[in-house]
Amino acid sequence: MRFEEGGVSVAAGRAGRAPDDDPGGLWESEATTGHVAGGEVDLSHKVILYLDGITVSFDGFKALNDLSLTIDAGELRCIIGPNGAGKTTMMDVITGKTRPDAGTAFFGQTMDLTRMTEPQIAHAGIGRKFQKPTVFERHTVFENLELAMKADKRVRRALFARLRNEERDRIAETLERIRLDRDADRDAGLLSHGQKQWLEIGMLLMQEPRLLLLDEPVAGMTDEETERTAELFVSLAGEHSLVVVEHDMRFVEALGGKVTVLCDGEVLAEGDLASVQADPRVIEVYLGR
Repeated sequence: MRFEEGGVSVAAGRAGRAPDDDPGGLWESEATTGHVAGGEVDLSHKVILYLDGITVSFDGFKALNDLSLTIDAGELRCIIGPNGAGKTTMMDVITGKTRPDAGTAFFGQTMDLTRMTEPQIAHAGIGRKFQKPTVFERHTVFENLELAMKADKRVRRALFARLRNEERDRIAETLERIRLDRDADRDAGLLSHGQKQWLEIGMLLMQEPRLLLLDEPVAGMTDEETERTAELFVSLAGEHSLVVVEHDMRFVEALGGKVTVLCDGEVLAEGDLASVQADPRVIEVYLGR
């Protein structure tokens, strides 16, 4: 089911719909293909995302060059690097938008992302936020979160659903977490840019993702909004795993934790922010520009 709002088409619930060859709705509960296993993400090795030897080429240009990366369960990781480093392509591979030419990508121990569709990956527990916020501007903040809620999106459920108390509680908790509880009945189109960013993050949270991919989430925010966003992300770590692509070094510093520097489609350096900022290679290709 898709909603058209302000000329932008957005998938309701972020999980998409079942493939046409699955009229019985099996995809809704199992989302299985190849090495994909339904149910909970297997975190027995405490790693939620594993990329190994990922290579992607476009017309002879290697956007990703033998990229290997692991993200631990509950980790908050920042990805930095110059334009064209491969950051967006990496997220495209993780979410199934781009198929790698070589390499493996696993969500937990059993879900092979390279053999899953985009809706299956979203349904499995990977949420992605793009730089520009996409919300239903003519609907209230509360209604946006309700539309995004992880639930049975089939026609019968959509037509006859009534919010249960626990669902209302989840929305209320999310509203408080993203600091929009006082704006619940306000049309989303009236929110500030930063508030729209928070609302879209809240919409992702309603999908109960295990892994969040966040592309330049504080671009265009005020200093106060940026500070609040850092506090939000730090509070989410542990409960969720977050991969944040960002250029704002003050924001990266506020998040703390491990930083990965990409350049020419591969990992150039990795460690805490101070160590990567002191790396001569990082200074030459990125920070020195």
